[in-house]
Amino acid sequence: MSDAAATTASVPVVPAPGDGAPRKTRVAVLFGGRSGEHAISASTAAGVLRAIDRDRYDVVPVGITREGRWVVAADDPERWQIADGRLPEVTADSGAEVVLSLTQGERTLRVLEQGQVPGVLGEVDVVFPLLHGPFGEDGTVQGLLELADVHYVGAGVLASAVGMDKHFMKLVLAGQGLAVGPYAVIRPADWERDREACVAAVRPLGLPLFVKPARAGSSLGITRVDDLAHLPAAVEAAREHDPKVIVEAGIDGREVECAVLGGRDGEKPRASLPGEIVVDHDSHTFYDFEAKYLDEAHVDLRCPADLPQAVIDEVRDVAVRTFEAVGAEGLSRVDVFVTPDQRVVVNEINTMPGFTPFSMYPRMWEASGLSYAELVDELIQLALQRSTGLR
Repeated sequence: MSDAAATTASVPVVPAPGDGAPRKTRVAVLFGGRSGEHAISASTAAGVLRAIDRDRYDVVPVGITREGRWVVAADDPERWQIADGRLPEVTADSGAEVVLSLTQGERTLRVLEQGQVPGVLGEVDVVFPLLHGPFGEDGTVQGLLELADVHYVGAGVLASAVGMDKHFMKLVLAGQGLAVGPYAVIRPADWERDREACVAAVRPLGLPLFVKPARAGSSLGITRVDDLAHLPAAVEAAREHDPKVIVEAGIDGREVECAVLGGRDGEKPRASLPGEIVVDHDSHTFYDFEAKYLDEAHVDLRCPADLPQAVIDEVRDVAVRTFEAVGAEGLSRVDVFVTPDQRVVVNEINTMPGFTPFSMYPRMWEASGLSYAELVDELIQLALQRSTGLR
């Protein structure tokens, strides 16, 4: 750990408006968390901390340790980015512990320091939860923020939960008439009771197969299987991240993504130009964790994607329909396959996609005319415009 990483963050001073001037909007940037995507979340926060308009917003970085402790985090983008293969991490030593008040209408952060009376850090106008994976992107933190009656960026409880669970996501999307690929679900009890029956249920999907944790992201725990004899090992690898596993049939198609942004004032959601992921298959059999975050030299992220206009229009329409199908809000990235006969098949929706300046979500908006800083601002404004509570 570097000296910078070992430094404890100081508690921010609550700004007091002078001469009756209104204070700036206070944004709590929330990152880290208990999932295997902890470092990816910190890297996302680095991008937002660097880009957010400090003339307009008062920023309070709040990190969540792997154990779930909320702490005042350093307002230092360099500390939280992935660099030279180093994965950043929020620890209990990162800063003083903080808690969010759950009293309706209060919306305050309190600092807990050993041997001292809890201090009020200040009122928070909006939370930007840059959390990926379980215990952050799956509706759990969203539920906490709903209890706290605070505005927050992104999807609500139900949409977050559906978007996180690939099993129920596919059920909802298929129920709304969207094309999804063939799949099978291996529940914990089924695998523990009768593995042979699970293998038999998967066999009709053919080969290759992609075995995934049902509720994880960033390609963690995913294995491509070209021989059913290797299925048990792939399931066990997935179960290291989630006891529930989904097995998907391989689809012959181009991997295309589309960024969706919520609409203002009741308008329909907006879809970016699509982007395409092209992996060097001599180095990676698919777009895995290493290809995404540690080996960019062997991955070509093309934005906008080189597709016929009719296919671009179809991808954008499917992305918006997917966003609306799960009831998403704020932002989502929709991943699809475009088959050789130009059918668009939904792979998944990600309700809190990677959000570094180099991630596909902001890159697709950049190609569509919205800069990274403008995108951060728009997401905060969408959150502030949305009412708290039932809507």
